[in-house]
Amino acid sequence: MTPSLGAEFLSEVVGTAMLLLLGGGVVATAILTRSKGLGGGWLLINFGWGLAVFAGVTVSYASGGYLNPGVVVGALAAGTFTGGFGVALLFILAELIGAFIGAVLVWLAFKRHFDEEADPGTVLGVFSTGPAIRALAWNLVTEIIGTFVLVFVVVAFGKGHTPAGLGALPVALLVIAIGASLGGPTGYAINPARDLGPRIAHAVLPIKGKGSSDWSYSWIPVVGPLIGGGLGGLVAAVVPIIVPVIPQ
Repeated sequence: MTPSLGAEFLSEVVGTAMLLLLGGGVVATAILTRSKGLGGGWLLINFGWGLAVFAGVTVSYASGGYLNPGVVVGALAAGTFTGGFGVALLFILAELIGAFIGAVLVWLAFKRHFDEEADPGTVLGVFSTGPAIRALAWNLVTEIIGTFVLVFVVVAFGKGHTPAGLGALPVALLVIAIGASLGGPTGYAINPARDLGPRIAHAVLPIKGKGSSDWSYSWIPVVGPLIGGGLGGLVAAVVPIIVPVIPQ
């Protein structure tokens, strides 16, 4: 039975909330003061985000497990998003709501650690991405390339399939690969909802000594992934790729 639009909307909310709860949680574990995982390093964060994608896609099969406005735009560009433009906008709204909820849950889980964190930049780093070298044009290029890889591989490899239909594990491994290979310059948002929803949460939550939410940078992890996702979908639609049979 085909899920109702309401069920699909809720699926995207829940899946994106799970993505941000576990993804934001691994960042908090690795960088917040007095966390038992403090100093876990970049690869811990990469693997944590990959597994967060696995969990998020797994619980959002009803909607196809998009969880990312860049992927939605890419699927529209490739002609594989069957719901139309209006449904795509609803999915993007659901993803922003879910990302906000996931970030709030991270704050609740690590409340005492946030209270003891003296560096506002570290606090913001749990919620949203930031560049290692602040050069906005080049930061934008990095986000475009990273999201292009994500969407191109997902759409090309899974032609005719949603991310959930492609399978949670391949998408998770792809995210780990992107983080390990291309994440260094900007922290690889590669997902507008992943960055904007938690950044809004950072702005409104009563976090002790939190500092600025860095809105002057906030457009980079939104615009870059949307451009990269659209380009990835367009290229995947025209490049001939032999797709292996995906077990159902």
